[in-house]
Amino acid sequence: MGGGGGAEEELTAQETALYDRQIRVWGVDAQKRLSKAHVLVCGMNGTTTEFCKNIVLAGVGSLSLMDDHLVTEDDLNANFLIPHDESIYGGRSRAEVCCESLKDFNPMVRVAVEKGDPSLIDGEFFDKFDIIVVSCASIKTKLLINNNCRKRSKHIAFYAIECKDSCGEIFVDLQNHSYVQKVGGEPKPKELAYPSLQEAISVPWKNLPRKTTKLYFAMRVLENYESSEGRNACEASLSDLPAVLALRKDMCDKMSLSESQIPTALLERLLAAGKKQHPPVCAILGGILGQEVIKSISGKGDPIKNFFYYDAADGKGIAEDIPPLSSD
Repeated sequence: MGGGGGAEEELTAQETALYDRQIRVWGVDAQKRLSKAHVLVCGMNGTTTEFCKNIVLAGVGSLSLMDDHLVTEDDLNANFLIPHDESIYGGRSRAEVCCESLKDFNPMVRVAVEKGDPSLIDGEFFDKFDIIVVSCASIKTKLLINNNCRKRSKHIAFYAIECKDSCGEIFVDLQNHSYVQKVGGEPKPKELAYPSLQEAISVPWKNLPRKTTKLYFAMRVLENYESSEGRNACEASLSDLPAVLALRKDMCDKMSLSESQIPTALLERLLAAGKKQHPPVCAILGGILGQEVIKSISGKGDPIKNFFYYDAADGKGIAEDIPPLSSD
């Protein structure tokens, strides 16, 4: 089901003129839906700022940013919304500085800051939004937010996105999603049922296709390690490699998977990256996520189901459909 509620209200003349080119691509109805959609982004980094830029330029109804962490010099590496001037960002949160910059991209879009810790927010808070995007968060926080989205009577699409240097992962949960697919030039209504994040990461590895990308397994090992050690997202470093390799062996033994499916070199790359993000990869991931959110809101085009991976080492983007456990 597309977000943003109904599309009954007409676009203003100013909106029609501003968004003329994209209306030609995806139509007036899709633009109406987009202009009524409300998006929340939890965690501002290089990847989510690229996403925010894309949907603000596209004309989303409103965008709310949640990230109370104060800006540091490390943020300047990949977050182009933060000016390289300490007199501007000093003592201010990432959300505040990014909000100020985004307002200049499209004055017709309402951009605001929501203060708070995403892991402590009551589920009712999410009723204000159609789309929730989470980044820089622990697996515990992602699961909590995803579950809260699913418990609401309102349809709320959930996305989790992470970039570790030259690698990236996007998870999508649109719950029960109806959309239009063009087959031979003819529009055909389709429906997809998505598993929750908990269901998607709980599938026994031995039940997954042999060609499942190695990044899927590597990301599960790292998030399990950070969770078991009480670490925040992306806090593991190369010094943790021996403990991570021990966890890999343990998880592979329990899941009947060869350790060769999670190469040591890949884990080394991900651990060495820490919180560092590679700007070109951020742009790719942020572009993909922006495209997917617009598909979700408009109800047009085949959405990703339900993971997307990118690795700059080979330049390939891979969509993986990881189903929940069979109920029979």
